[in-house]
Formats: sequence, structure tokens, C-alpha cells
Amino acid sequence: MQLFDTATRALQSLTPRDGRVGMYVCGITPYAGGHLGHAFTYHTFDLIARRLRADGIRVRSVRNVTDVDDDILRVARERGADYRAFGDEQLARFDRDMADLGIADVDAEPRATSRVPEMVSWIAQLVDAGAAYDRDGWVYFDVTRHRRYGELSGLDEATMLRLSRERGGNPDDPRKRNPLDFVLWQPSLPDEPSWPAPWSAGRPGWHIECTVLSAAELPLPIDIHGGGDDLIYPHHESELAQARAAGVPAYVRHWVHVAMVGYQGEKMSKSLGNLVFLRDLLERLPAAVIRLVLCAHHRRTAWEYTDGELAAAQSRWLAYRSAITSGAGLDSAAAQVVRDDVLARLDDDLDTPGAIAVLDAAAARLAEPGAPSGGHVSAAQLLAPLLDLLGARIAPG
Repeated sequence: MQLFDTATRALQSLTPRDGRVGMYVCGITPYAGGHLGHAFTYHTFDLIARRLRADGIRVRSVRNVTDVDDDILRVARERGADYRAFGDEQLARFDRDMADLGIADVDAEPRATSRVPEMVSWIAQLVDAGAAYDRDGWVYFDVTRHRRYGELSGLDEATMLRLSRERGGNPDDPRKRNPLDFVLWQPSLPDEPSWPAPWSAGRPGWHIECTVLSAAELPLPIDIHGGGDDLIYPHHESELAQARAAGVPAYVRHWVHVAMVGYQGEKMSKSLGNLVFLRDLLERLPAAVIRLVLCAHHRRTAWEYTDGELAAAQSRWLAYRSAITSGAGLDSAAAQVVRDDVLARLDDDLDTPGAIAVLDAAAARLAEPGAPSGGHVSAAQLLAPLLDLLGARIAPG
């Protein structure tokens, strides 16, 4: 399998180590249900795991939960709810959405609150190394001590400043030595959870959470680390800087990111409120139809959702189901060509549009008048496993 790597900006071959691959995907902050943008990201990494496992590779898949940060505390406060109970409720909603969509269970779903003492230790190491500094109980990472900061994203300072301001980085914080310095630790407000630390009773910053959780769950370097491409900067850039400054020479082998899904002219996001919730779609249509909507788009190409997407995917689903139940078949050689073509498309940076184009042609061939019946490989034997590999399971019969 070849995947486009964000760090090298080129296709890179994924080579398992001892037949194993470790994959860390940044998860949700649980304060709302799963939406189509979430689905596109987690669908992508689910397909990577499915494809690798089909070749007998053992995949350990980790997806964290950011169960303490500004957003979840703010929403819980607005609702008069305990942040832990609120987070548990929202996480259960999200996990149910993913399961009903056919996303395979991850092997670990660590919460940020589960490893705060390790985060304190990691931050103390950065302070001792001179890579971080304390100001009034706040601890910041000093980006000037990391000359390669910005290398992952490839952004210039002006762009990083703009994105930092847009994404909660607060470059105007007067305690910072440099506007791009980011928070490792912050004092908690009276109504917020807090943990003991040398600098203040407080809580960790967002970026340190994933560095510590990923290093605790998977052997370093992590084979695949990723999420939505809005995380490249500042989140993953900062994760990488922290790891290097803490003496980790090789943190990640492959950085893999997924493009954004738009709706009503904007990126789909909780902050904008332009969400298409998965639960609403799942109540209208089979999960396989939604997975086919997602498969119609390449993971690195941003796209905008419309109801026409659902209509096209439903037509495709009906065509596949008709072929599977038709009784038609192909000879072994022709069926193998279809299988090989689908796998080749998936191995080429997870080209799901190319894979379903192969399936479209096969389904059309099987549905033609006079298509052979009783072939060596029936349509059900051919198409059903390939659709299952794409997460779009259509049961024969």
C-alpha cells in the first residue's frame, strides 16, 4: 500500500514491521454527535485497517478522546452538567453512530483524563530541557527552540499566525515569548477539573494530550498518525515538536490526513453549526449507502455534501444489490481481474473512487441481458467481499 505522506509531500510505501502496523487517529472532543465530516475521516482510517488486515497484517488501531478541553468544559457549563457525565453521554452517542455506520471498533480509545500525571512528567521534562517555560502557572512550548517548527505543515510564519488565531491558539496572549508558542499546561478556573502540577493546579493543553497518549499506546515510531487535515497545523505540528524536544528521534513514520467535507459553502464543523448528523442519515438509509457516499470521494480531495450525493449512492447500492441477487457470474479469470483492480486502486493512496468505478463496471456487466449464470464465480461471491472491504456491506440474499 502506498499513502501520500503529509511530511514528505509524496507517496510513500507502507511497510509493516514484523507483520504489524500501529495506527493513531485523533478522535473527538465529545460534546455533540457524529457528523459527516467525522464519518469521512474515520471511514478513511477504517478502510486502511480493513485493507491491511485483508493481507493478514495485524493492525492496532487507537483513537483518543479529548474529554477535557475548553470546548467540552464550556458546553457542559452552559448546560449545567458535570463535564464527565456530559462527555460520557456524548461519547456513547458518537460510538453508536460509528458502530451503526459499520466503522470497526478500535483497539483502544484512551481518554485524555486517563494519563494526566504522565503529561505532567512530559511537560516537566520539556521545561528542564529549556524547550518550555512557566508564566504565572501557565506553561508554554518555546517554538524558537525548535528550528524545524513548521516543517510538517510547510507553512510560513504569517500563515501559522493566522491559523493559530482561528483555531484557538491565542497568539496575542501577553504571557508568551513568541506568538506561536503554545500551551502545555494552564491553571484551572474554580469550576473546572484540575490536577496537581509544579506550576499550578490545572489541566493539560490539547497538543500534549495526543503526544502522551499516542506514545503510551503504540511503539515508536508510530506507523500511521493522522486525522482531518485541519489538524496538520497547529495540532500535529505541535505534537511533533514536543516529541522531538523530549528526545524522541522518530515519532511518526507516516502522517496521513483526510480532507474536509463542506456543507452550505463552508467546512462542516461544530463551531459553524452547519452539520449533517450521521444519526439523521442512518435513520433514512442503510449504512452501506452512506459508506458509498464517502467512497465516491478521494481522501485528499475536499468536497461539499448535497442531497444529490445520497441519491447517487442509493442508485449505486441498488445496482450492486441487483447484481448480487441476479444469479449471474463470471469465469474465474475475469473475476480475478475485478478483484485485482479493486485492490490496486485501494493500494494507490486509498483511491476509493477508482475502486467503486471498477465495481460499477462489474455490476453493469453482470446485469447485462444474457450475462452468464452459474459462472465459476457468482456475483455474490465476487462483489459482496469487495463491498465489505469498502465498509459497504450488502448481504447476499
